Amino acid sequence: MDLELKDRVYVVTGASRGLGFASARQLTDDGAKVVLTGRDEKAVADAAAELGPNAVGIAADNADPGAAERLIGAARAHFGRFDGILISVGGPAPGSAADNTDEQWQAAFDSVFLGAVRLARAAASSLTEGGVIGFVLSGSVHEPIPGLTISNGLRPGLAGFAKSLSVDLGPRGIRVVGLLPGRIDTDRVRQLDALSGDSDAARARSESRVPLGRYGRPEEFGRAAAFLMSPAASYVTGVMLPIDGGARHGF
Repeated sequence: MDLELKDRVYVVTGASRGLGFASARQLTDDGAKVVLTGRDEKAVADAAAELGPNAVGIAADNADPGAAERLIGAARAHFGRFDGILISVGGPAPGSAADNTDEQWQAAFDSVFLGAVRLARAAASSLTEGGVIGFVLSGSVHEPIPGLTISNGLRPGLAGFAKSLSVDLGPRGIRVVGLLPGRIDTDRVRQLDALSGDSDAARARSESRVPLGRYGRPEEFGRAAAFLMSPAASYVTGVMLPIDGGARHGF
């Protein structure tokens, strides 16, 4: 199926590795052009170089109030247009409700929540009919994940914001979608598994709760992201799509 991505231009944040990078790779493989971002300048430059001439890397922190306009401006300066943004943020600090500090909550709110809201608002003011705003969230939108209290607190709120935004922007022909990854085999998930003290045992326990019986591969997430961001999904908006091998208990 042709996703109609040729020459469309997207900003993908948090894309120097993990799910953001997998999404940027699939978008460029299908013909799109991408401005990818991350906080580490060298990592972003290396990621863009790996993707080739249809990718440009810009070092940016989602918590920076000026990042949104700078990234949208970069898309237009380098590629002549701006068709959408996929907002992928780093995972906040793990911990229980009793353990996480005010400082950890504030840092996560600024980056994970408020940073994502700013990026989406800026994109909304710049996009025209056919544009799309995507959020990479987490299965914690529906089911809290033990040991990730901050994520459990912030990501459902972002899902609510995304749904509200989809209603506001629908009359302008702009779509808003969310992606809810489960256990995808990324550095972040391996780090979380390692917190148990036995990574292999933690992975085996998690896989036993996934109907497909395994962790997802980053490229599987990337393909789903590319579809939702593409014109091929032109009648899909306001949804939160689990990409979790069936792990979510609800429909």
